[in-house]
Amino acid sequence: MSDWLSPEEWTAVRLSLKVALAAMAASVVPGIAVALLLERGRFWGRQALDVLVHLPLVLPPVVVGYALLLGFGRRGPIGAFLADHLGIVLSFRWTGAALACAVMGFPLLVRAVRLSIEAVDRKLEDAAGTLGAHPVWVFLVVTLPLILPGILAGMVLSFAKAMGEFGATITFVSNIPGETQTIPSAIYTLTQVPGGEGGALRLTLVSVAISVGALWVSEWMARRVRRRLLAR
Repeated sequence: MSDWLSPEEWTAVRLSLKVALAAMAASVVPGIAVALLLERGRFWGRQALDVLVHLPLVLPPVVVGYALLLGFGRRGPIGAFLADHLGIVLSFRWTGAALACAVMGFPLLVRAVRLSIEAVDRKLEDAAGTLGAHPVWVFLVVTLPLILPGILAGMVLSFAKAMGEFGATITFVSNIPGETQTIPSAIYTLTQVPGGEGGALRLTLVSVAISVGALWVSEWMARRVRRRLLAR
């Protein structure tokens, strides 16, 4: 692939994979926790949390990116605190691109996990509870294996969304080659310059191949998990 792609295109591919994997990994645990809260929790503000989680799905990505810039930018309240006290700068860095991708893909992960939790037979959890198992242990031993296919599906959706994210990323971290220029940003840049159509086509094919491969791996893993569960 390194011979087929130019060094700049190969850099964009590697950066996209790094950003997408970081965004997905950072979303898994919070996504499971939020899905549990929304599906099983009964508390004041639950509806507001539901709206907040799914808001990136209906807002223009540019609006989400601008909101991140206001909050996590160098002069934003959260960004200034992170930079001054922890030395963490997110704006115009690849870590900021990962944050933007995580925010955009988070609702998809939460939705997939929440549907899996909804499908769990509560009698199985109740039976474990009557035997004296702690709720945390019930979740780890009973609930988590049952919702694992949904978690895998949510992870793939989050990864795929991160691979294709453009509006929020370019607004928050700009389009800096080698630092924040992911595949979508690189394709956009190549379509704006004469003779860039070939590079845009190559990156488009790479993006399609990665997405199809991720979906195939997810489906394969989900089938293996289901077979193991049915074999118990």
